[in-house]
Amino acid sequence: MGGLGFVMENSWCPDGVLRWCMLRLNTVAIMVQPDRPQETSPGKGGGVVFCIFCDDAVALYHQFVAQGVQPEEPFVGNNLWVTSVTNPDGHRLDFESPTDAPEETRLPDLRR
Repeated sequence: MGGLGFVMENSWCPDGVLRWCMLRLNTVAIMVQPDRPQETSPGKGGGVVFCIFCDDAVALYHQFVAQGVQPEEPFVGNNLWVTSVTNPDGHRLDFESPTDAPEETRLPDLRR
């Protein structure tokens, strides 16, 4: 991503295979990873997930719902709240923010 100025800040390569990488440009960070085939229908938009780091993924979830978008219910994975939407081109966009909530917590768990 040298032409845009992004630097690969982190990556995960089990068995020498790139599974994800985090690219950063100043305060912008994006993680790119292959989509999980079992979660994607073949065709348009398949193959890549864009993980966008933000301050509050749960707040974005509520904002998306209020705007009539149907995001996936937030959950905690890898110490991050994650909510996802699929854009009109079929690409999955994960919005993620740091949390100290236990792994696999889901939004309804907070309401109990």
